[in-house]
Amino acid sequence: MTIQRFQTLKRCCIGLGALTSAILLSSTPAQAAGDLLVAPTRVVLDGQRGTEVILNNIGSETATYRISLELRRMTSEGRLEDVSEEQENDIERAAKEMIRYAPRRVTLPPNQPQAIRLGVRAPEGLPDGEYRAHLLFRAIPAARSVTEKNAPEGGFSISLTPIYGVTIPVIIRQGNLQATAAIANGRLEQQGQGQALTFDLSRTGERSIYGEIRVRKPGSSEPVMVARGIAVYPEVGQRSVSLPVPPEVAAQLRGPVTVEYYEPANSGGGLIAKTDMVLR
Repeated sequence: MTIQRFQTLKRCCIGLGALTSAILLSSTPAQAAGDLLVAPTRVVLDGQRGTEVILNNIGSETATYRISLELRRMTSEGRLEDVSEEQENDIERAAKEMIRYAPRRVTLPPNQPQAIRLGVRAPEGLPDGEYRAHLLFRAIPAARSVTEKNAPEGGFSISLTPIYGVTIPVIIRQGNLQATAAIANGRLEQQGQGQALTFDLSRTGERSIYGEIRVRKPGSSEPVMVARGIAVYPEVGQRSVSLPVPPEVAAQLRGPVTVEYYEPANSGGGLIAKTDMVLR
C-alpha cells in the first residue's frame, strides 16, 4: 500500500457520512485509536513477498509510537486474549519467529505518514498451515516535567495519561488451505439499553475465515444491516457473533431474514455462508 493510497483511505474514513439503505457496523479500511490511524487493518502473506502498513498521526502534536509483535488467541465469544510467553504453542512461536518488521519505533509530526515494512522468513520444511501474530502500535507518552507549581503544598500530585494502541493481525498461510463456514441459532437479544442480533458462526478447515455480514429482508435487494471485519480464527471451531442493532433497524429485523457472510471485496467478494432465519 502506498502513502497516496493511505491518504485516500484516510479521506474515506473521515468522510463517512449518511448511509442510505443499510446500517453499517464495525471496521473500515483504516483503524484509528487516539491520534493514530493505521491501514490496512489486516495483513495476509501467502509467500515470501512482503508488504507495508501505513501509520499516520492525525493529532495536532508530534507523537512517538512503539511497534511490537504480540500473540492473541480467540475465545468462543469472539474476544482476543493475550498469550504469554509461557502459554505459546508451536504454531504461535513459529509465527513470531518468521515475521520481520521495521522500523520498531517511529516519531511522527502531525499528518505525517510512515510506512512499516513487513516480511516473512519461513524456515525450510515449514508444515502447511496458518500462522498468526498481531502487530501492536502503541503511543509512547511524551515526558512532562514536574514542578513545584504542579503539586499541592506539602504533598504530591498524580497525573494519569491514557496510552492508546492499535492491533492488527498478520497472517502467514503455507500450502493450499481451505475453510468453510455456517451460520446458526440467530436471535434478537437485549443488550444494555438496546438490542443485538446474535448468532453462532462456525468454521471447518485449515485456515481462518474473515468477511462481512449482510442481513436482508425477503424481497429486498439491499441489506438492512452490514457488519464488516468478522473473523473466526483456527484455534476455535465456533464463535458467537453479537451485532448491536440501532433502534431504527430493530423493528425491521423482526420476522424472516437472510443472513449472509461474504469475503471482503479485495479477496474476491465471494459468498462464504448463508442461512434463512426468523427473528422474534
